[in-house]
Amino acid sequence: MVSFILNDAMIACAEPEGTVLLDIIRYKQHLPGTKIGCREGDCGACTVLVGELKGDRVEYRSMTSCLLALANVHGKHIVTVEGLNMDTLSPVQQAMVDESGTQCGFCTPGFVVSLSGCCLSKETVTQDLATRAIDGNICRCTGYKSIERAAGIIADQLKKKDAKDPIGWSVKNGFLPTYFSGIAERLSKLSRDLRSGGLAGLVRSEPPARYNERLIAGGTDLYVQKHDTMHRSLLRSVFNDDALKGIRIAGDECIIGGSCTANDLLASKELVAHFPNLENQLLLVSSTPIRNMGTLAGNFVNASPIGDLTIFFLALDSTIVLEDRTGGKLPAQGNRRSMLKELYKGYKNLDRSPGEILTSVGFKLPTKSTRFNFEKVSKRTYLDIASVNSAIRLELNGDVIREAHVSAGGVAPIPKYLANTSTFLVGKTISNETVRAAIQVINDEIAPISDVRGTAEYKRLLLRQLFFAHFLELFPEKFTLKELVA
Repeated sequence: MVSFILNDAMIACAEPEGTVLLDIIRYKQHLPGTKIGCREGDCGACTVLVGELKGDRVEYRSMTSCLLALANVHGKHIVTVEGLNMDTLSPVQQAMVDESGTQCGFCTPGFVVSLSGCCLSKETVTQDLATRAIDGNICRCTGYKSIERAAGIIADQLKKKDAKDPIGWSVKNGFLPTYFSGIAERLSKLSRDLRSGGLAGLVRSEPPARYNERLIAGGTDLYVQKHDTMHRSLLRSVFNDDALKGIRIAGDECIIGGSCTANDLLASKELVAHFPNLENQLLLVSSTPIRNMGTLAGNFVNASPIGDLTIFFLALDSTIVLEDRTGGKLPAQGNRRSMLKELYKGYKNLDRSPGEILTSVGFKLPTKSTRFNFEKVSKRTYLDIASVNSAIRLELNGDVIREAHVSAGGVAPIPKYLANTSTFLVGKTISNETVRAAIQVINDEIAPISDVRGTAEYKRLLLRQLFFAHFLELFPEKFTLKELVA
């Protein structure tokens, strides 16, 4: 049985843990403000805020409830648009009204929920951040400008927010209902009761691992591809496993837990310090709610040939740790370390046994001689699956490439580490001739196919352009596009 707080009410669900939260909210709790739209995490009409106790504070993130397994909300606080209502309109709701931010109204609850997340955030809210908070919400009516104006109004009003106590400040200033002030204490009590078994009828059992169990992390692709299967499956969630979380710097190596999400990477000051363009690069990966849900290990083992994070970490020449967890929550039976590039044997075919889970990824941190870049082409700049993506890491000795790692997606049945291209670049100088010659090696190394994202020839052209883009971005003083394509 799964227990959580929904708005201001304690909920205990006996439904299968694979049931998505959206169905519980609408059909069991009869809260119709959370809408059914795409059921694929694209439209944002079903957006909720998910609060998790961290120490003595609750941290909230927006997530799409159509992809959020019941197993992943155990012990948390879920906020729907009804949970934001007060005797009068909240400032977020009022701003949407004042700026005519709604027409048909179907998408409006999702926008209100996402924008209200700014009130709960410890970050300083700017116009850009407020707009980014609603990047996972689609509106087919307004043209977005009215909604962007509403976001600007909220950003301006939140300039005085107390970053040390955003919830207390937001309650005091009428942005949130008063019950938010007691959520931390209630979640703490719920956690204690669940651990001690003192909450009769609400204790979630932890049966021994079963061989027909399906592991679930964020579920952002599993529920798109296999919704009905997931709904009926025996699930074991690793999304909230603290042992699989965290970003750790050990000497010159960075080690990231497999259940870290893309937004966990963005929130790491140490990672951002080592990768100055990390924000711009990771904002190309899906939307805020999906970046809050999709995990690093999930992206890797999903084995999509165009997985953005997979391509990113392939170019970092990353290592992975696989642990045998056939014993469920017992100590791991054994683990092995291998290269990420060795994980992929064929389309959706991994060098991984059924009992193994990917627990962490590690890579050497960039130095002053390192150059790294990630590029992506899709039909939309943001919120879209890549047609082709690519990343590169170069270690330099002056103008000479001492070490090279190049990856590309959308040009092979697997996320492709371009081993021949990487080898070719070693020992070469940074020059137009080197880049153009490397293109010939790339063309011999890839095997794209024609599909809905473009013809094979088009994908070859895209990868060529992305390879040029790497050098234009990393060495603007040495290259111009006109010279490269000459």
